[in-house]
Amino acid sequence: MIKKLKNNDFTLMITPLLLAGFGMVMIYSASMVTAVMEDYESTHYLFKQLQWFIIGAVGFIICSLFPYKYYQKLMKIIMLFIIILLIGVLFFGTEVNRAQSWFSFGFISLQPAEFAKLGLIMYLASVYSKKQAYINEFNKGVLPPLILTGFVLGLIVLQPDIGTAAIIFLIACSVIFSSGIKFRHLFILIAAGLLIILVAIPNMVTDERISRFTGAYQPFEHPDDDGYHLIQSYLAIGVGGLTGEGLGNSVQKLGYLTEAHTDFIMAVVAEELGFVGVILVMGMLAIIVLRGIFIARKCEDSFGALLAIGISSMVGVQSFINLGAISGLLPITGVPLPFVSYGGSSLLIMMISMGILNNIARSVKLKEQQPVPAKEKDIPQNINRGGRSWLM
Repeated sequence: MIKKLKNNDFTLMITPLLLAGFGMVMIYSASMVTAVMEDYESTHYLFKQLQWFIIGAVGFIICSLFPYKYYQKLMKIIMLFIIILLIGVLFFGTEVNRAQSWFSFGFISLQPAEFAKLGLIMYLASVYSKKQAYINEFNKGVLPPLILTGFVLGLIVLQPDIGTAAIIFLIACSVIFSSGIKFRHLFILIAAGLLIILVAIPNMVTDERISRFTGAYQPFEHPDDDGYHLIQSYLAIGVGGLTGEGLGNSVQKLGYLTEAHTDFIMAVVAEELGFVGVILVMGMLAIIVLRGIFIARKCEDSFGALLAIGISSMVGVQSFINLGAISGLLPITGVPLPFVSYGGSSLLIMMISMGILNNIARSVKLKEQQPVPAKEKDIPQNINRGGRSWLM
């Protein structure tokens, strides 16, 4: 039993748990006034997040023990399940913030797009790991998986949930890039993606989406309208200074900063705990991302390496978009901060992903502990399997 515990990656066990625990403290601080205003107990959002944390912890343990290679055998079932969910939510979903993205089952709500993130990472990692022998052939090695990827993105855009679609697109790009495709093929994909965006823009442009850009890049020209949320975020960040106003002492959460416990929770962290609190959270997120990349480089299995890269990218990209929104670097898209923001589906998927990443790390450690046969000692270990892959 002790030997099994030693093979766990304690960095990937402790850091997400600390972040999630910190997140629940901040969720309570940021949401207590909002909960009372909505006729709930002040602990309403805290206890709901705690329930999801417990479910996520169970998922983390199960996925830590479940061999990651078996996901390849379950890939068709996983993707079929996700597509059914994404189609179903368009007809039977609940509309929240003008997007029909949720299934509501009384006391519990699920967002299928969150499950699509992890499912698509598994799919792309599985397919491209099998195509390593001919990854340099665009039509045979690169193009086929992109058809299903585009279909999944299309279903999410129809909700419409542009923020999640953008995250999945960037994650997919990171997995595809890491698989070893030629730079020429990568350029073709980027050009095709930009062309699709240019064609789709006339149909996607609405007054609301335009307001997100004007609010992000010209907030003080519309202080009472488009720029209101970002200005309140600036005030929270500015007031916090180096060490903050103290836990629980945020003023902006008292009805000024909307979605304080979800999209803008980092602004509350900045106001109450200052620059120190912000660096602490960003540091722990960076540890998870860098640790995932390290595991990917150490993993000799193509599927495990690409899966680790995809999960690391999911945490990194989502963190960047959330932090970019509260700082005015990017438009506000409603993307939660991993592990910290309120949101059951997001927390569940993040905890499950950490379990999978921990399982990959364990397999790497076990592989390293195995004695190398004499015949294999002279074989170079940095063979480029299938092209330009910097992972292998």
